[in-house]
Amino acid sequence: MDTSKFKNDKEFGKFDFLGKATVFAGVSALLVIASLGVIFAKGFNYGIDFSGGTEIQVQFEETVGTAKIRQVTGDLGFGSATVQSIGEDNEFLVRLGVIKGKDDAETNQRINEAIQTVTKGYQDQFQAAGVVIRRVDSVGPAIGDELKKNGLLAVFYSLLMILIYVGFRFDFQYAPGAVICLFHDAVITLGIFSLLQREVNVQTLAAVLTIIGYSLNDTIVTFDRIRENVKLFRDHAFAFVVNRSLNDVLSRTLLTSITTMLAVAAMLVFASGVIKDFAFTLAIGVIVGTYSSMYVASPLVIAVNNFTSKK
Repeated sequence: MDTSKFKNDKEFGKFDFLGKATVFAGVSALLVIASLGVIFAKGFNYGIDFSGGTEIQVQFEETVGTAKIRQVTGDLGFGSATVQSIGEDNEFLVRLGVIKGKDDAETNQRINEAIQTVTKGYQDQFQAAGVVIRRVDSVGPAIGDELKKNGLLAVFYSLLMILIYVGFRFDFQYAPGAVICLFHDAVITLGIFSLLQREVNVQTLAAVLTIIGYSLNDTIVTFDRIRENVKLFRDHAFAFVVNRSLNDVLSRTLLTSITTMLAVAAMLVFASGVIKDFAFTLAIGVIVGTYSSMYVASPLVIAVNNFTSKK
Protein backbone atom coordinates (compact mmCIF):
# COMPACT_ATOMS: atom_id res chain seq x y z
CA MET A 1 0.00 0.00 0.00
CA ASP A 2 1.55 3.29 -1.14
CA THR A 3 1.55 5.79 1.72
CA SER A 4 4.64 7.79 0.71
CA LYS A 5 2.52 10.80 -0.29
CA PHE A 6 1.29 11.15 3.32
CA LYS A 7 4.64 10.97 5.13
CA ASN A 8 5.33 14.70 5.01
CA ASP A 9 2.04 15.41 6.75
CA LYS A 10 2.66 15.78 10.51
CA GLU A 11 -0.84 14.51 11.25
CA PHE A 12 -0.14 11.20 9.49
CA GLY A 13 1.40 9.76 12.64
CA LYS A 14 4.86 8.81 13.83
CA PHE A 15 4.76 5.27 12.41
CA ASP A 16 3.77 4.20 8.92
CA PHE A 17 1.83 1.02 9.69
CA LEU A 18 0.29 0.71 6.26
CA GLY A 19 3.46 1.14 4.21
CA LYS A 20 4.22 -2.58 4.54
CA ALA A 21 0.60 -3.72 4.70
CA THR A 22 0.91 -5.75 1.50
CA VAL A 23 3.93 -7.61 2.89
CA PHE A 24 2.20 -8.38 6.16
CA ALA A 25 -0.93 -9.47 4.28
CA GLY A 26 1.20 -12.01 2.42
CA VAL A 27 2.78 -13.19 5.69
CA SER A 28 -0.64 -13.58 7.32
CA ALA A 29 -2.01 -15.48 4.31
CA LEU A 30 0.98 -17.85 4.38
CA LEU A 31 0.60 -18.41 8.13
CA VAL A 32 -3.11 -19.22 7.79
CA ILE A 33 -2.52 -21.56 4.82
CA ALA A 34 0.37 -23.25 6.65
CA SER A 35 -1.74 -23.63 9.79
CA LEU A 36 -4.63 -25.16 7.84
CA GLY A 37 -2.17 -27.47 6.08
CA VAL A 38 -0.73 -28.67 9.40
CA ILE A 39 -4.22 -29.16 10.85
CA PHE A 40 -5.39 -31.26 7.89
CA ALA A 41 -2.10 -33.20 7.70
CA LYS A 42 -1.51 -33.93 11.40
CA GLY A 43 -4.93 -33.38 12.92
CA PHE A 44 -5.42 -32.64 16.61
CA ASN A 45 -4.37 -34.52 19.71
CA TYR A 46 -7.86 -34.56 21.22
CA GLY A 47 -8.31 -34.94 24.96
CA ILE A 48 -10.97 -37.24 26.36
CA ASP A 49 -13.45 -34.35 26.22
CA PHE A 50 -13.56 -34.74 22.43
CA SER A 51 -12.21 -38.23 21.72
CA GLY A 52 -13.79 -40.10 24.61
CA GLY A 53 -11.98 -42.34 27.07
CA THR A 54 -10.96 -42.49 30.71
CA GLU A 55 -8.30 -40.43 32.48
CA ILE A 56 -6.93 -41.07 35.95
CA GLN A 57 -4.75 -38.46 37.65
CA VAL A 58 -2.51 -39.90 40.34
CA GLN A 59 0.06 -38.40 42.71
CA PHE A 60 2.80 -40.11 44.70
CA GLU A 61 4.49 -39.01 47.89
CA GLU A 62 7.70 -40.74 46.76
CA THR A 63 9.38 -40.52 43.38
CA VAL A 64 7.99 -43.00 40.85
CA GLY A 65 9.13 -43.24 37.24
CA THR A 66 6.84 -43.02 34.22
CA ALA A 67 8.13 -46.37 32.94
CA LYS A 68 7.15 -48.11 36.19
CA ILE A 69 3.61 -46.71 36.05
CA ARG A 70 3.31 -47.75 32.41
CA GLN A 71 4.52 -51.26 33.28
CA VAL A 72 2.04 -51.67 36.14
CA THR A 73 -0.80 -50.32 33.99
CA GLY A 74 0.10 -52.82 31.25
CA ASP A 75 0.19 -55.69 33.75
CA LEU A 76 -3.34 -54.71 34.80
CA GLY A 77 -4.50 -55.32 31.22
CA PHE A 78 -4.19 -51.85 29.71
CA GLY A 79 -1.08 -52.10 27.56
CA SER A 80 -2.24 -49.33 25.19
CA ALA A 81 -2.66 -46.80 28.01
CA THR A 82 -0.59 -43.62 27.89
CA VAL A 83 1.17 -42.15 30.92
CA GLN A 84 2.11 -38.46 31.07
CA SER A 85 3.96 -36.62 33.80
CA ILE A 86 2.33 -33.32 34.79
CA GLY A 87 3.91 -30.67 36.98
CA GLU A 88 6.80 -31.30 39.35
CA ASP A 89 4.94 -32.92 42.27
CA ASN A 90 5.12 -36.58 41.16
CA GLU A 91 1.75 -36.27 39.42
CA PHE A 92 0.82 -38.35 36.40
CA LEU A 93 -2.08 -38.54 33.97
CA VAL A 94 -3.01 -42.04 32.84
CA ARG A 95 -5.29 -42.31 29.81
CA LEU A 96 -6.91 -45.69 29.26
CA GLY A 97 -8.51 -44.83 25.94
CA VAL A 98 -12.02 -45.59 24.70
CA ILE A 99 -13.83 -48.54 26.27
CA LYS A 100 -16.89 -49.78 24.38
CA GLY A 101 -19.65 -52.28 25.05
CA LYS A 102 -22.61 -53.60 23.10
CA ASP A 103 -24.84 -50.87 24.51
CA ASP A 104 -24.63 -47.91 26.90
CA ALA A 105 -25.28 -50.02 29.98
CA GLU A 106 -22.48 -52.47 29.16
CA THR A 107 -20.15 -49.60 28.21
CA ASN A 108 -20.70 -47.91 31.59
CA GLN A 109 -20.19 -51.21 33.40
CA ARG A 110 -16.91 -51.91 31.60
CA ILE A 111 -15.66 -48.37 32.26
CA ASN A 112 -16.44 -48.66 35.98
CA GLU A 113 -14.71 -52.05 36.13
CA ALA A 114 -11.63 -50.64 34.38
CA ILE A 115 -11.46 -47.70 36.81
CA GLN A 116 -11.76 -50.03 39.82
CA THR A 117 -9.11 -52.37 38.41
CA VAL A 118 -6.59 -49.59 37.81
CA THR A 119 -7.17 -47.67 41.06
CA LYS A 120 -7.03 -50.84 43.18
CA GLY A 121 -3.97 -52.05 41.27
CA TYR A 122 -2.17 -48.76 41.89
CA GLN A 123 -3.05 -48.82 45.59
CA ASP A 124 -1.66 -52.35 45.87
CA GLN A 125 1.47 -51.86 43.75
CA PHE A 126 2.40 -48.37 44.93
CA GLN A 127 1.32 -48.56 48.56
CA ALA A 128 4.85 -47.80 49.78
CA ALA A 129 5.09 -44.77 47.46
CA GLY A 130 1.96 -43.19 48.97
CA VAL A 131 -0.31 -43.17 45.94
CA VAL A 132 -3.28 -40.77 45.87
CA ILE A 133 -6.00 -40.88 43.20
CA ARG A 134 -6.55 -37.18 42.50
CA ARG A 135 -9.13 -37.33 39.74
CA VAL A 136 -11.00 -39.73 37.49
CA ASP A 137 -12.73 -38.52 34.32
CA SER A 138 -14.61 -40.66 31.84
CA VAL A 139 -16.34 -39.59 28.62
CA GLY A 140 -18.10 -41.93 26.22
CA PRO A 141 -17.27 -41.73 22.48
CA ALA A 142 -20.77 -40.47 21.60
CA ILE A 143 -20.54 -37.69 24.18
CA GLY A 144 -17.06 -36.81 22.89
CA ASP A 145 -18.36 -36.43 19.33
CA GLU A 146 -21.24 -34.31 20.61
CA LEU A 147 -18.88 -32.02 22.54
CA LYS A 148 -16.65 -31.68 19.48
CA LYS A 149 -19.61 -30.69 17.30
CA ASN A 150 -20.92 -28.23 19.89
CA GLY A 151 -17.46 -26.71 20.24
CA LEU A 152 -17.23 -26.02 16.51
CA LEU A 153 -20.74 -24.58 16.54
CA ALA A 154 -19.79 -22.31 19.46
CA VAL A 155 -16.90 -20.84 17.48
CA PHE A 156 -19.04 -20.48 14.33
CA TYR A 157 -21.92 -18.75 16.11
CA SER A 158 -19.56 -16.44 18.00
CA LEU A 159 -18.01 -15.29 14.70
CA LEU A 160 -21.47 -14.88 13.15
CA MET A 161 -22.75 -12.78 16.06
CA ILE A 162 -19.56 -10.68 15.96
CA LEU A 163 -20.13 -10.07 12.24
CA ILE A 164 -23.66 -8.83 12.96
CA TYR A 165 -22.59 -6.78 16.02
CA VAL A 166 -19.76 -4.97 14.22
CA GLY A 167 -22.02 -4.37 11.23
CA PHE A 168 -24.60 -2.59 13.38
CA ARG A 169 -22.12 -1.01 15.79
CA PHE A 170 -20.04 0.62 13.05
CA ASP A 171 -20.75 -0.14 9.42
CA PHE A 172 -20.77 -3.33 7.41
CA GLN A 173 -17.53 -2.29 5.72
CA TYR A 174 -15.85 -2.91 9.10
CA ALA A 175 -17.43 -6.32 9.77
CA PRO A 176 -15.49 -8.52 7.28
CA GLY A 177 -12.16 -7.23 8.57
CA ALA A 178 -13.08 -7.99 12.19
CA VAL A 179 -14.30 -11.54 11.46
CA ILE A 180 -11.39 -12.45 9.17
CA CYS A 181 -9.01 -11.07 11.81
CA LEU A 182 -10.55 -13.34 14.46
CA PHE A 183 -10.55 -16.33 12.11
CA HIS A 184 -6.86 -15.60 11.43
CA ASP A 185 -6.07 -15.62 15.17
CA ALA A 186 -8.01 -18.82 15.91
CA VAL A 187 -6.57 -20.78 12.96
CA ILE A 188 -2.95 -19.86 13.71
CA THR A 189 -3.39 -20.75 17.40
CA LEU A 190 -4.93 -24.13 16.54
CA GLY A 191 -2.25 -24.67 13.88
CA ILE A 192 0.46 -24.33 16.55
CA PHE A 193 -1.42 -26.81 18.75
CA SER A 194 -1.60 -29.26 15.84
CA LEU A 195 2.09 -28.77 15.00
CA LEU A 196 3.21 -29.37 18.59
CA GLN A 197 0.53 -32.07 19.11
CA ARG A 198 -0.56 -30.43 22.33
CA GLU A 199 -3.81 -31.73 23.75
CA VAL A 200 -6.97 -30.02 22.52
CA ASN A 201 -9.82 -30.19 25.03
CA VAL A 202 -12.70 -28.11 26.38
CA GLN A 203 -10.26 -25.81 28.18
CA THR A 204 -8.42 -25.18 24.91
CA LEU A 205 -11.71 -24.26 23.25
CA ALA A 206 -12.50 -21.89 26.13
CA ALA A 207 -9.09 -20.28 25.66
CA VAL A 208 -9.66 -19.86 21.91
CA LEU A 209 -13.00 -18.17 22.58
CA THR A 210 -11.22 -15.93 25.11
CA ILE A 211 -8.66 -15.04 22.42
CA ILE A 212 -11.49 -14.13 20.06
CA GLY A 213 -12.96 -11.81 22.68
CA TYR A 214 -9.56 -10.27 23.49
CA SER A 215 -8.67 -9.68 19.85
CA LEU A 216 -12.13 -8.28 19.12
CA ASN A 217 -11.79 -5.78 21.96
CA ASP A 218 -8.47 -4.56 20.53
CA THR A 219 -9.96 -4.33 17.04
CA ILE A 220 -13.09 -2.48 18.22
CA VAL A 221 -10.96 0.17 19.96
CA THR A 222 -9.08 0.75 16.69
CA PHE A 223 -12.30 0.86 14.65
CA ASP A 224 -13.83 3.34 17.09
CA ARG A 225 -10.86 5.67 16.68
CA ILE A 226 -11.06 5.33 12.89
CA ARG A 227 -14.72 6.34 12.98
CA GLU A 228 -13.89 9.39 15.13
CA ASN A 229 -10.98 10.44 12.89
CA VAL A 230 -13.04 10.12 9.72
CA LYS A 231 -15.04 13.12 10.97
CA LEU A 232 -11.94 15.04 12.03
CA PHE A 233 -9.96 14.50 8.80
CA ARG A 234 -12.69 14.82 6.20
CA ASP A 235 -10.31 16.11 3.56
CA HIS A 236 -7.84 13.25 3.88
CA ALA A 237 -7.78 9.83 2.24
CA PHE A 238 -9.21 6.91 4.19
CA ALA A 239 -5.79 5.20 4.36
CA PHE A 240 -4.41 8.35 6.01
CA VAL A 241 -7.18 8.25 8.61
CA VAL A 242 -6.57 4.55 9.38
CA ASN A 243 -2.83 5.03 9.86
CA ARG A 244 -3.41 8.06 12.09
CA SER A 245 -5.88 6.02 14.14
CA LEU A 246 -3.40 3.15 14.57
CA ASN A 247 -0.85 5.64 15.88
CA ASP A 248 -3.43 7.10 18.26
CA VAL A 249 -4.22 3.73 19.89
CA LEU A 250 -0.68 2.31 19.75
CA SER A 251 0.23 3.08 23.37
CA ARG A 252 -3.05 1.65 24.62
CA THR A 253 -2.58 -1.51 22.52
CA LEU A 254 0.97 -2.10 23.74
CA LEU A 255 0.17 -1.43 27.40
CA THR A 256 -2.82 -3.79 27.30
CA SER A 257 -0.84 -6.54 25.59
CA ILE A 258 2.17 -6.21 27.90
CA THR A 259 0.13 -6.24 31.12
CA THR A 260 -1.90 -9.22 29.85
CA MET A 261 1.30 -11.08 28.93
CA LEU A 262 2.70 -10.46 32.42
CA ALA A 263 -0.30 -12.24 33.94
CA VAL A 264 -0.13 -15.03 31.35
CA ALA A 265 3.63 -15.44 31.93
CA ALA A 266 3.01 -15.80 35.67
CA MET A 267 0.53 -18.61 35.00
CA LEU A 268 2.97 -20.30 32.61
CA VAL A 269 5.75 -20.23 35.20
CA PHE A 270 3.89 -20.99 38.42
CA ALA A 271 0.80 -22.95 37.34
CA SER A 272 0.52 -26.52 36.08
CA GLY A 273 -1.96 -28.81 34.39
CA VAL A 274 -5.07 -27.24 32.88
CA ILE A 275 -4.18 -23.69 33.97
CA LYS A 276 -0.77 -23.89 32.30
CA ASP A 277 -2.32 -25.18 29.05
CA PHE A 278 -4.88 -22.37 29.18
CA ALA A 279 -2.08 -19.82 29.69
CA PHE A 280 -0.09 -21.28 26.77
CA THR A 281 -3.08 -20.78 24.48
CA LEU A 282 -3.61 -17.23 25.71
CA ALA A 283 0.07 -16.38 25.20
CA ILE A 284 -0.18 -17.31 21.52
CA GLY A 285 -3.48 -15.47 21.17
CA VAL A 286 -2.28 -12.22 22.76
CA ILE A 287 0.73 -12.03 20.42
CA VAL A 288 -1.19 -12.98 17.28
CA GLY A 289 -4.20 -10.84 18.27
CA THR A 290 -2.11 -7.72 18.82
CA TYR A 291 -0.47 -8.19 15.44
CA SER A 292 -3.72 -8.90 13.59
CA SER A 293 -5.60 -5.91 15.00
CA MET A 294 -3.00 -3.65 13.35
CA TYR A 295 -1.94 -5.55 10.23
CA VAL A 296 -4.99 -7.66 9.34
CA ALA A 297 -8.18 -5.91 10.46
CA SER A 298 -7.23 -2.33 9.53
CA PRO A 299 -5.88 -3.05 6.00
CA LEU A 300 -9.01 -5.14 5.31
CA VAL A 301 -11.20 -2.17 6.26
CA ILE A 302 -9.30 -0.08 3.71
CA ALA A 303 -9.69 -2.82 1.08
CA VAL A 304 -13.45 -3.03 1.66
CA ASN A 305 -13.72 0.78 1.61
CA ASN A 306 -11.84 0.95 -1.71
CA PHE A 307 -14.07 -1.77 -3.16
CA THR A 308 -17.32 -0.09 -2.10
CA SER A 309 -16.10 3.34 -3.26
CA LYS A 310 -15.66 2.07 -6.81
CA LYS A 311 -19.30 1.02 -7.06
